[in-house]
Amino acid sequence: MTQRIRGVIFDAFGTLLQIQQPTHPFRQILKLGIAQGRRPQADDIRTLMSRHLDLKGAAKHFGITLEAQQLQVLEQSLKAELVSIKAYPDGLEALQLLREAGIKVSVCSNLAKPYGAAVDRLLPDLDAYGLSFEVGAMKPEKAIYQATVDQMSLDLSDCAMIGDSQRCDRDGPASFGIKGFYLGREGQGDCSDLATFARHLIEQNRS
Repeated sequence: MTQRIRGVIFDAFGTLLQIQQPTHPFRQILKLGIAQGRRPQADDIRTLMSRHLDLKGAAKHFGITLEAQQLQVLEQSLKAELVSIKAYPDGLEALQLLREAGIKVSVCSNLAKPYGAAVDRLLPDLDAYGLSFEVGAMKPEKAIYQATVDQMSLDLSDCAMIGDSQRCDRDGPASFGIKGFYLGREGQGDCSDLATFARHLIEQNRS
């Protein structure tokens, strides 16, 4: 008999949420650093996503000089990006279906601090939020999956995860006992629609 799934972990961006007007303000800061002679480091992205850094804090941390006008432009760029974030309808339907079936729902995402507000706004009242800048770890590291599962008071083997990254949302969690699924909205993944995924999982739990 297949083990019953008691909690589902969703990736955020590209899975439950879509950035409709990406402006990449943190990437712009790193490009400014290059222009100022700073060499990109292998852990730059990890630093941005695993610490409580806003735009000004990121520039300071990396030793990048930002003029007041440059910071203002970047902050406006970030604001425009955040406003453009929308929830996928099939994701909202999936959350509702799973909740009604008594299955806990959560989000686990690699993201910089300013994007956390969009997650809270568009995905309120989830059972757990495993956000990299809060946890201090990134997918596919075990610590971020474990932190998410712990918030739901479940075991890793009680959970399934789905997202648009094979490495971070299917294979990574699967290596730690979570049943991972790859979302390919163009039909190239384990499933292409979150509501259909939720219905299938609920049906499996009943069998």
